Amino acid sequence: MRVHQSIENYDPKKESSVLTIGTFDGVHIGHQKIIQRLNEIKSNSQQRSVILTFYPHPRRVLDHRNDIKMLTTLDEKIQLLEKFGLDDLIVEPFTKEFSRQSALDFVRNILVLKLHLKKLVIGYDHQFGKNREGNFEQLIEYGELYDFGVEKISAQEIEHVSVSSTKIRKAIENGDMDTANKYLGYNYLLTGEIVKGQGIGRKIEFPTVNLNISEDFKLIPKKGVYVVHAKFRNESCFGIMNIGFRPTVGGKGQTIEVHLLDFNGDLYGMGMQLEVLTRLRDEKKFENIDDLKEQIGKDELLARNWLSKLDQH
Repeated sequence: MRVHQSIENYDPKKESSVLTIGTFDGVHIGHQKIIQRLNEIKSNSQQRSVILTFYPHPRRVLDHRNDIKMLTTLDEKIQLLEKFGLDDLIVEPFTKEFSRQSALDFVRNILVLKLHLKKLVIGYDHQFGKNREGNFEQLIEYGELYDFGVEKISAQEIEHVSVSSTKIRKAIENGDMDTANKYLGYNYLLTGEIVKGQGIGRKIEFPTVNLNISEDFKLIPKKGVYVVHAKFRNESCFGIMNIGFRPTVGGKGQTIEVHLLDFNGDLYGMGMQLEVLTRLRDEKKFENIDDLKEQIGKDELLARNWLSKLDQH
């Protein structure tokens, strides 16, 4: 998959495209259904399969809101999309000026003239153009005018609940990783760099690594203790993650600490990606360090028990 950092950098070389458009935050099972359809059409034609996405998220630009949290960083989104065998991903920098285009201008000047659109596949709730004025019915009209087809994909449902990025965010905010991961179709990701902590974990015989996530818009799960699968260098192992303020040791500011099971080694300065598997408990304040140490031992036992059941499935 070729990644283009703007529409201007995309050169279709006269090849027509089968295209989908959207923010694709989370690349969840609803998004995956659209992408699979894109690939089906591409396999029966000579067209390039193309995704047009935007960065930053349009709501962060248009609503002036920095408190809107995202399921995926741009790098995570690219990583997830790469698995689908698409030809091209165009990441268009989203600005207020870009948002002011009318639906007609967007279709004619960008989709038709620049991207050589032949078939457009969209989600059930897709809107576009200035003030989100463009909708499915208009796209059908523009398709007749500019000779491209339009196909709408219905909402993907699990247990009669339609999946959306908003519902997944809510589940993660509540610490309900089981629901979030089911809707995502994979385990929720946290990606960052290992930084130095206070070294308290090592003193109590449960050494931890501290994960720093530089993107302030990335959604962090609810405070508490989780089972995770950690990937770093060319290695991976399971671990226990604590998200919170470490009240027992007078912590200041929220941290993400991971005690890696069956691993010893110095990882400072390295990149690490965590898959968040399930939540074990809330963060607690203990009377003393010994009580904390005892609880971490129980957490490890719980995590290993949960993981052993995972192996049996």
